[in-house]
Amino acid sequence: MGFEVLLKGSNMLRLLTGLLVSLKISMISVVISIVLGVAVGIMMALKNPVITVISRIYLEIVRIMPQMVLLFIVYFGSTKALGINLSAETASIIVFSFWGTAEMADLVRGSLLSIPVIQYESSMSLGLTKLQTYVYVIVPQIIRRMIPLSINLITRMIKTTSLVMMIGIVEVLKVGQQIIEANRKVSPNAAFGVFLVIFLLYFLACWPISLLSKYLEKKWEN
Repeated sequence: MGFEVLLKGSNMLRLLTGLLVSLKISMISVVISIVLGVAVGIMMALKNPVITVISRIYLEIVRIMPQMVLLFIVYFGSTKALGINLSAETASIIVFSFWGTAEMADLVRGSLLSIPVIQYESSMSLGLTKLQTYVYVIVPQIIRRMIPLSINLITRMIKTTSLVMMIGIVEVLKVGQQIIEANRKVSPNAAFGVFLVIFLLYFLACWPISLLSKYLEKKWEN
């Protein structure tokens, strides 16, 4: 079945180290995306004509352009065109944050626009300032609405980090390919076992996040 190659030397440890690289890139990108996404989403909800045009172009670029192309543009293109020496990890974080911020901003914008206008008016009539209205009334509601979709974005980002192998980062998928290639002659079936273990590792990384989402949804329903 090919599982035996993972018991040789430090192959299993190498896979786990590669998974940590993927998780590091995705988690840093997620944090940046949430912070910037909330700010950009609020600005988008203001319906300023200039911001609307810029945000629409931004969202369309993210939706149309594959992440792999963005990785190549940032990592290889910036080096040649701008003379910037970016590490592969930095380029990956920039690309995933660029993508994640757009996705998160659109979620925030949609959640804000779904709040009935009467809630804003009621808060103002109670003497709350605009900032207090957002902090105490609006934000708690949009957080509850965004949790399921945000969790989906986080898990997608973790899985999409497999693309970073294309710019030389040795993450879990790249390590798996190296192990398979090194044992190609002695263990022809290594690909099945190695990729199945990689699948399980991704599942174990994403499953707790999904459980957290369900826990928060149930808690807030009460």
